[in-house]
Amino acid sequence: MKRSLHQVFMAITLISASFFSQAAETQTSTWQHIKQTGELRIGVAQGEPWYFKNPSTGEWDGIGYNIGKELANDLGVKLVTVETTWGNAIAALQTGQIDTMLVLDPTEERKKAVDFPEQPFFWYAQGVLIRDGIAVTNWDDLNREDVKIGVTLGSSPDLILTKRLPKAQLVRFPNMDEGVAAFYAGRVDALSYFHPALALQQAKVGKGNLILPKPIIEVSTSGAIRKETDQTFHNFLNDEFAKLYQSGKTQHYYEQALKLRGVDVSKVPSVIKEDWK
Repeated sequence: MKRSLHQVFMAITLISASFFSQAAETQTSTWQHIKQTGELRIGVAQGEPWYFKNPSTGEWDGIGYNIGKELANDLGVKLVTVETTWGNAIAALQTGQIDTMLVLDPTEERKKAVDFPEQPFFWYAQGVLIRDGIAVTNWDDLNREDVKIGVTLGSSPDLILTKRLPKAQLVRFPNMDEGVAAFYAGRVDALSYFHPALALQQAKVGKGNLILPKPIIEVSTSGAIRKETDQTFHNFLNDEFAKLYQSGKTQHYYEQALKLRGVDVSKVPSVIKEDWK
């Protein structure tokens, strides 16, 4: 009886394995899904100037959202926003909830789980918005146990500073707004994000000094997509990023997001790396 039950169990296991293997092989690719549904689903997470949800209208804005509209338009499909968090974006991709998460940096850890186009979306430098009274020139000046630095949980600045500043107290927040509130209330001494976001937050809180500590950390951002055999969507994003970057549309949407918050764009570094020379 035990032997018979074992044989039945093994047979069911083999059939199940075969079924799921075939399902994986025939799974609809991202490109096919977009064309079949007529929708491009992008992940959106609160954090200016990348994404901003107008509380009165419920409409999204920001560079990530507007580039998403450009992509959907070129695909000839409808843009659909799916709210997520920076920390959950990878899982949302892997489970098929979204087709891409724009403004997600291609770190080595993320590359193990998802795919990224070769062409960068745009570039930015990691900076620090620090309270008056703390002199900072180099990153080492912040590597102190008495300094509290706010970062967004799971973001690239979080990952970078975890390695670069082992002595500093990193205070992790689920989103940038909570970090800004903590900085304004004096619960943290500094915020570390990329320079476009910090320019907006400095204008919002009206306090602190925006610094790019040396050596300057240059980071390219991208659009994350699922790992899959069909590379059509991968190649599409690669070509779109190059076209939008070179045409100036990427910089245009960046400046538009800054101007919306009253930031003088002439005083903020571009997201086009070639402009930094």
